[in-house]
Amino acid sequence: MQNHSNHQYNINLKSFASENKQQMTKSEACMWKYLLSGSQMMGYKFRRQRPIDNYIVDFICLPLKLIIEVDGITHDGEEDQIRDAIRDERLLTLGYTTLRFSSWEVLNRIADVSIIIGDWIKENVIKS
Repeated sequence: MQNHSNHQYNINLKSFASENKQQMTKSEACMWKYLLSGSQMMGYKFRRQRPIDNYIVDFICLPLKLIIEVDGITHDGEEDQIRDAIRDERLLTLGYTTLRFSSWEVLNRIADVSIIIGDWIKENVIKS
């Protein structure tokens, strides 16, 4: 695993992450287009489908160490939720916070999703 600027970038997952970028779900595409692309979220740059450690995260802001996941119905099962919790805990040990939203929330309540992300940034950015 290569460590780009100490962000736990996993070069071994790069091609898989690139495939994911080409096959974004409708909810991921909405999150990207309306909230996270082009530094529109309070001026912060987010990246899509970034390999971190042994995972590919949906969206990440490296300066904030903030990961945003959009979960479809494949995350509804108990085993899936346990796997997600283990993943989130591992990423937390690396210094990342994960915010999870369901596909339904993104497609039907995108304004609320935007407020939640914005509030997290306001509460967690160290004022200099």
